[in-house]
Amino acid sequence: MLTTDIPRSDIDPYSDESILDPYGPYRALRDLGPVVRLDQYQVFAVARYQEVYDALHDHEAFISGEGVGITEQLNKAQHGSSLTSDPPYHDLVRGLVARHLTPKSLREVHGYVADWADRLVDELVARGEFDAVRDFGQAFPLAIVPDLLGWPVDEGRERLLEWASAGFNAFGPLNERTMAGFPQLQEMGEFLHRMSVPGNLRPGTWGAQLVADAQAGKIADELLPALLGDFLAPSMDTSVSALASMLWLFGSHPGQWELLRARTELAPNAFNEIVRLESPLRGFTRLLTVDRELGGVPLSAGTRVLLLYGSANRDERHWQAPETFDITRPNAAEHLGFGHGIHGCVGQALSRLEGHSLMDALLRKVRRIEVGRPVWRLHNTIRGIESLPVVLHA
Repeated sequence: MLTTDIPRSDIDPYSDESILDPYGPYRALRDLGPVVRLDQYQVFAVARYQEVYDALHDHEAFISGEGVGITEQLNKAQHGSSLTSDPPYHDLVRGLVARHLTPKSLREVHGYVADWADRLVDELVARGEFDAVRDFGQAFPLAIVPDLLGWPVDEGRERLLEWASAGFNAFGPLNERTMAGFPQLQEMGEFLHRMSVPGNLRPGTWGAQLVADAQAGKIADELLPALLGDFLAPSMDTSVSALASMLWLFGSHPGQWELLRARTELAPNAFNEIVRLESPLRGFTRLLTVDRELGGVPLSAGTRVLLLYGSANRDERHWQAPETFDITRPNAAEHLGFGHGIHGCVGQALSRLEGHSLMDALLRKVRRIEVGRPVWRLHNTIRGIESLPVVLHA
């Protein structure tokens, strides 16, 4: 089977213009066909919902073990994490990480997170104007996640967001944004290696349990840094993006906020709609191991495909009025914002707990969300707001 007669495009999803306003380029890619060759990167973009979904659910053909980024030399450095692995190794390491992140396990910290959310919203209401990213979106990962993982109080915490950002940038092309993060990636690697030494993480924490697993022979010592990084990534940039988008969308759609205040049972669906409309992850790649059709398009083994989650979540072929923010959307839970299949975001239950707790606190304490003009972030992989002034009216 040959990869021939596929539409080509010079659209660059990683240009500044596409990053700041991606939805026009996404629509253009969807209109060209189910699979479009991006000559600049030698990859095949998949921008429609059904084809992205199908690829995510065929992990034997579309593998992750050869990296999920767009640059082959960086893909070679990604091995070891659950994100960049295939079964059976994937099942082992994901299980070790996911045991702490299941809805059942997170019930143990539900009260802790809910109390923290209440205190944060009270503080922000009293403050007046604040920044949605720095003061709201980043507050949870910096205040709570390091404690759950057992990070030392006096080491590394102030760099976690920088490290996570550099890691996500490296899934994109080898551009200035990626290369600027190389020093941070080296620092993160050194930190995670130090945290892999027994005794450097507080006993009884999620991270310390992984170290104990290595001591017991369940996993190899050299895998520990990558697995500790698995906890770091899903709890940082993606969650920050979703939370800042929450304030932006409700502030700019006051009717939806009023509806949610009247029908608080819609809160879980509202969170799904936020993630659908402003998907924190643009997408990841997969490597095709066999000749296979996708959307009726023949693809050859060895093809690297770029699965664009943010585009799939606005595909007119799947969603009615996809550009509209609608917290009553009946199929909002079908979004691909957390990925899907065996590589669905391992930390999504934590992200939901965080989002639901903050939304609940806002519903009980805030009548109106007033927002200013957002500044969007320039980042290869994360779709998010850089800064947004907000005032919460009690």
